[in-house]
Formats: sequence, structure tokens, C-alpha cells
Amino acid sequence: MTDPIADYLTRLRNAIKAKHRVVEVPASNLKKEITKILFEKGYILNFKFVDDGPQGTIKIALKYDLVNKVNAIKKLEKVSTPGLRRYTGYRDMPRVLNGLGIAVLSTSKGVMTDKEARELKIGGEVLCYIY
Repeated sequence: MTDPIADYLTRLRNAIKAKHRVVEVPASNLKKEITKILFEKGYILNFKFVDDGPQGTIKIALKYDLVNKVNAIKKLEKVSTPGLRRYTGYRDMPRVLNGLGIAVLSTSKGVMTDKEARELKIGGEVLCYIY
């Protein structure tokens, strides 16, 4: 697999379109950190790390509105690719939907949101936009 983060986002996107409650994704440390951010920001209902085999999996429970059956995640957009890495400084940090969405960054201090990186005044690689 060339781009595991794109695969992770695509699995989430496909599960949302198919109205699945739970989606399983092959685990990695970067995917675990992105999943934790999605949970902290309220985009997913719950998650569980399952250690079965050498790699393990992440089980993600998707969050839906009970009345309208609309998912909490409207769009998942990959920014940085293996062919074209997108880096940004803290002054040029992207604002997703004027602050309503989040940008997930990989920085020297770990994986974090654009708001956290702005507060710490550090830049990094912009992995994806979520709103």
C-alpha cells in the first residue's frame, strides 16, 4: 500500500456512505493518533484498538444523528500525498471552514489539530481536513 492514510480516510468515507455503524481499519501508530483526535473532537462515537496478529486493527464506531440519520463527518479530504507533501508554518496554518472543521497535522511534537499547533507555534505536514 502506497498511502496508508488515504486508505484509512477512504475506508471511513465508504463506511459513512454505506451507513455502517462500525468500520475496521488496519492499525498503525499514525492512524491511532488520528482516531484519537477524531474521538476527542466528537466526529466518531467510540474506538477500540484490537491486537490480533502483527499489525492489529482499529474498530471505529461511527457517529450518526438519530433523527435525520446524518453522520457527524461531512467530508474527509486528504491534503498531503506521497508524491506531494504539504508543509505549513504556524503563521500560514490552514483554517478549515473558517474554524468549524479541523486540519490534522503531523508535527515534531506528534499528531495534532491545526488549533493546537497554532497555540504551540509549530508547523508540520498537513495530513487531512475533516469537517
